[in-house]
Amino acid sequence: MSGTACPVESPELIDGVGEISLCELTDGKASQWDAFVEQAAEGTFFHLSGWRQVIERSFGYKTYFFYTEQDGHITGVLPLGHVKSILFGNTLISVPFCVYGGILSNSEEAEKILREKAVALAESLKVDALELKSRNATESGWPVKTLYVTFRKTITDNAEENLKAIPRKQRAMVRKGIKAGLQSEFIEGTDRFFNIYSESVRNLGTPVMPAKYFQTLREVFGEACDVLMITHEGQDIASVMSFYFKDEVLPYYGGSIPLARNLKGNDFMYWELMRQCGERGIRVFDYGRSKVDAGSYSFKKNWGFTPEPLHYEYHLVKSDSIPEINPNNPKYELFIKAWKKLPLPLANTIGPFLAKNLG
Repeated sequence: MSGTACPVESPELIDGVGEISLCELTDGKASQWDAFVEQAAEGTFFHLSGWRQVIERSFGYKTYFFYTEQDGHITGVLPLGHVKSILFGNTLISVPFCVYGGILSNSEEAEKILREKAVALAESLKVDALELKSRNATESGWPVKTLYVTFRKTITDNAEENLKAIPRKQRAMVRKGIKAGLQSEFIEGTDRFFNIYSESVRNLGTPVMPAKYFQTLREVFGEACDVLMITHEGQDIASVMSFYFKDEVLPYYGGSIPLARNLKGNDFMYWELMRQCGERGIRVFDYGRSKVDAGSYSFKKNWGFTPEPLHYEYHLVKSDSIPEINPNNPKYELFIKAWKKLPLPLANTIGPFLAKNLG
């Protein structure tokens, strides 16, 4: 079954209830799109309409934000971005630079229409693959990548309860950061954050996103995106940019300089975020995505979080296997080692060009 394009010329009836149409998002429909995402049980921050602006303004990529509508109400959404790179391939993704995505719908009909549209678009664009970053398993039967997990946990408004819920060894790291006299503050702008984050990812062998990207995130999402800075004796040592959705917080881009290691700056930073968010009424701390058995995977488990598998599903078009654009791919090993040795100014100049192609 296929939906009709907007405006509806020959609407299709679904069980006689009303007309169902397939549409592409316009600015005038953004608030209704977001309202649908907010009320959907499986809706995430990464389904919000603002990502259309972020992706187009920050990277210049073409986006396709499709939705289905019936009786004047949105019944499903699918945000897509087309990332085409000589180095890393040609992929249609829901959603580029995000850890969750995929189809969000309240009916099988809407889901089917959106999936069919995504497949048709992927084939018309002649991409290597269509990637849907679903948080939960679907019945599509498509190949699934099992490389990633996410970590989510409920927190309360009681800081002492949240601290006691952290396993003893990790709790000791947090207390060391507190005893070191570390301070926290939510800051305006993104310059101080970028200075810390760019050095942190260079040290890990990863190209940094363009500074404009972080500025755009703050501009587009407003209070739903903030930056926490950790200082020691007046010096910035660690920082994290977080996203807020419903009653959840997702610390998304975080980093620190080498000085923070002995001071337990990272441990203190995530605790401070958890503590303050709990007191503000946030009830879910989403530690985000990690590769299975990576360093961040172990770090998050040490906080008492349980890994939940993510279900990234693929419709292969020109590719004969699931794309492997990640540090675990052996062909990137030499690149990562070399990148770690680059002077920071050079890494910050070249990095954004490479990072924008990773999706």
